[in-house]
Amino acid sequence: MIKTQTPLANCYIIEPQVFGDARGWFYESYSAAKFADLGIHTQFVQDNRSFSAQKGTLRGLHCQTEPHAQTKLICCTRGSLLDVVVDVREGSPSYLQHYSIELSADNHKMLYIPKGFLHGFVTLTENVEVFYKVDDFYYPDNDRSVRYCDPAFAIAWDVENPVLSVKDTKNPTFAQSDIHFVWKGAE
Repeated sequence: MIKTQTPLANCYIIEPQVFGDARGWFYESYSAAKFADLGIHTQFVQDNRSFSAQKGTLRGLHCQTEPHAQTKLICCTRGSLLDVVVDVREGSPSYLQHYSIELSADNHKMLYIPKGFLHGFVTLTENVEVFYKVDDFYYPDNDRSVRYCDPAFAIAWDVENPVLSVKDTKNPTFAQSDIHFVWKGAE
């Protein structure tokens, strides 16, 4: 596995070693030992899957607040998407900066997102499936969302009329939200 630092502190691109032949391919998407070798010691407790039928489906920007904030490991297992994260850890060297990457079933890339980030994605194809690991369980009382088109972030989603959930049409801006994380330094 290869770990590449993104422009955002503690947020990494993870690329597995893919073994392929005429039959297809195989790779380890997660190994606690290999992640430890990369300096990542997160203990994941839950796996989640998401399916979006329509191209242009936008989910986000979401997070879960303390004491149940989540570190995530995201990959796309069918189709492709533009994955977007925003560092909202006050005091972080990348505070309020965002990063986006195309994740697809073809490129096998994964994104490691630490606690204190907003996360969202927009589907670039039809029939997109996302698989992700988290290090804490879902707690509805800690679930938060921010408007995907918040001008404070100026994210280029490159979609004119995204398909949104009812919930995501009502999200506040970051300034209107009660989301507050504090930078705790390097992991």
